[in-house]
Amino acid sequence: MGQQPVVSYAPFSVKSRMYRILYETRDFCSKQALARRCAVSMPTMYQNLAELMEEGLVRYSVEGRSTGGRRAQGLEIVPDARFSVGISVTEKNLRLIAADLRLREMAYQTVLFDTCALLTEGTADLSGILEAFLDDFSLDRTKLLGVGITIPGILNRDHTEIYFAPTLGLKNVPIRSLTENIPYPTYVDNDGSASGHAECFVRRGPRDMAYLSLENGVGGAVLIGGDPYSGDNERSGEFGHLCVEPGGLPCSCGKRGCLEPYCSPLRIEKDFGVTPEEFFRGVAEHNPEYETMLYDMLRHLAVAVNNIHMTLDCDVILGGFFSEYLQPWLPALKNYVRAGNPFNEDPSFVQLSTLRHHITPLGAALHFIREFITQV
Repeated sequence: MGQQPVVSYAPFSVKSRMYRILYETRDFCSKQALARRCAVSMPTMYQNLAELMEEGLVRYSVEGRSTGGRRAQGLEIVPDARFSVGISVTEKNLRLIAADLRLREMAYQTVLFDTCALLTEGTADLSGILEAFLDDFSLDRTKLLGVGITIPGILNRDHTEIYFAPTLGLKNVPIRSLTENIPYPTYVDNDGSASGHAECFVRRGPRDMAYLSLENGVGGAVLIGGDPYSGDNERSGEFGHLCVEPGGLPCSCGKRGCLEPYCSPLRIEKDFGVTPEEFFRGVAEHNPEYETMLYDMLRHLAVAVNNIHMTLDCDVILGGFFSEYLQPWLPALKNYVRAGNPFNEDPSFVQLSTLRHHITPLGAALHFIREFITQV
C-alpha cells in the first residue's frame, strides 16, 4: 500500500483531525500512519487517541492480511457509537430509519400517516411515532444525535414553513406541529435535496452532479463540488416541474406537461391501481398496457435528463424508490437519451443511485451525522 499524504485540517483540533482522518480512511490505518497523516508526534497522537477511545468513538482493528506472524493492529471508528434518525414524510405514510455514522441502516419502519389532514389541522405530532420506533428496535436514546425530517415540497429559507407542497396539497403551512414535541434536535429539509446530499456523501469526494428523485413527488438537487446549490428562492432541483410535454398531462402544481405526472409512481397507481412492484412484474410478463406506459415514461424521462444535462453538463443520477425498478430498463432509457442528445454524446452520464433503498430517509438522517463528524 502506498504512503498516504498528510491531510491538512487546520481549523480543527488534533482530536477532531484524527477522527476525520479515520472516518475518511476505509483501509487499514496504523497508529504511525495516523500520526504521520495528522502531522503530530506519537505522544500527542496517543494522548488524543486515548480520549477518542474513552468516548467510545474509536477502537483497535486488525489488518486482514497476515505475513505469517501477528497481524498488525490498526485503528477504526466505531460506526454505531452514535446514530441519527431520518423521517421521510409523504402524503400517505412516514418512512423512519435509524442510520449509523457510516449512513448504514440500523432499523427501518413504515407507518401509515395522513400528512395533509394532520398538518392542515395543526396536529401532526410525530413524537409518539418516533418514540415507538426507538422502543420497537431497542435503540439507545443516549446515542441519538438528532432527527432529520424531509418534506416533498419547497421550504422557506429558514426551513420553518412549507411554502408549497403540491403532492400534499399544502401551501404556507408551518411545520412546527411536526417537531415541537420531539425532545431531540430536529432538522427539516426538502426530500429531493436530502436524497441528493446522501448520494453525494456515499460516492465520497467533491463532485458535480444533478440528482433526480423519482418518488410520488418528483424533485432533486444540484451539487457543485459536493456542495448544494439551493438557488435564490430555495427552488433549485425542482426537476419534477420541467416541461416535457407542452399541454400534456395535468400536474399537481396546476400546470400541464410537467415531468412529475409522467414519471411519478402515482401515475401507475392512478391509471392501473397497482403498486410499482406489481407494475414491473406485469411488464416482465409482457402486459401490453404496462409496457406501453413504461416506454412512455422512459421517453419523457429522457427528455428531462437531456434538459438537465444540457443545462448543467454533469452526471444525472436517478434515485428514489421508483428508481429501484429501473436497472433492467436503463439501456432503453439511455437509448432515448442518446437519440435526443444533439451532440451524440455517450449517455454514460445517466446513472442509477448508489443508495438503492430508503435513500430519502437516509438523506434526512445524514444532516446530524455530518454535523457530528465535523464537531468531534
